[in-house]
Amino acid sequence: MAIRAEYIWIDGTKPLPYVRSKTKIIDDAEHLPIWGFDGSSTNQAPGDNSDCVLRPVFSCPDPLRGGDDILVLCDVCLPDGEMTPHPTNTRAACVEVFEKFADQEPVFGIEQEYTFFKEGRPLGWPVEGYPAPQGPYYCGVGSIEIAGRDIVEAHTKACMDAGLAISGTNAEVMLGQWEFQIGPVDTVAAADQVWMARSLLYRVA
Repeated sequence: MAIRAEYIWIDGTKPLPYVRSKTKIIDDAEHLPIWGFDGSSTNQAPGDNSDCVLRPVFSCPDPLRGGDDILVLCDVCLPDGEMTPHPTNTRAACVEVFEKFADQEPVFGIEQEYTFFKEGRPLGWPVEGYPAPQGPYYCGVGSIEIAGRDIVEAHTKACMDAGLAISGTNAEVMLGQWEFQIGPVDTVAAADQVWMARSLLYRVA
């Protein structure tokens, strides 16, 4: 039976890259094919030679579409037949270092902080001026102290349903600011799962 596989990758935008994705219809989730995209539209290739390759490296259930649909994190590679990592592909260096020191069994826990914005200002902030000084917002409870909990709850459940190693969430020191934690897991898994969790946060929010 055909399923939807959402191929996800990190683009070449500077100073901070964007998450990109597109949907591939496949018949077999056990054998994920490579795919391609137009790198001239993602700051990863010139217009006259724009082919880039997506190589699946990590997959998990798609908690938003449900069913047998999946999310697929991909390496970006050059179309040279050798699967040479694209210059924007920093994951390749991470894998190399992890394999070099795998006997030491490194583990990482990552905190991802973020702020919700709506209509050009942090979520929950007044149209003019500023909210009350920081103090009550960190790990706050109630609609006066926090903003965006409905999104946070939906994102947390999505990460859990996807099988990601999300280990906690909390409101941060500024109104509209939150964080989630991934791990402890190994080096590459920490990076892969943080990016997958970021992608889910964009979709949920």
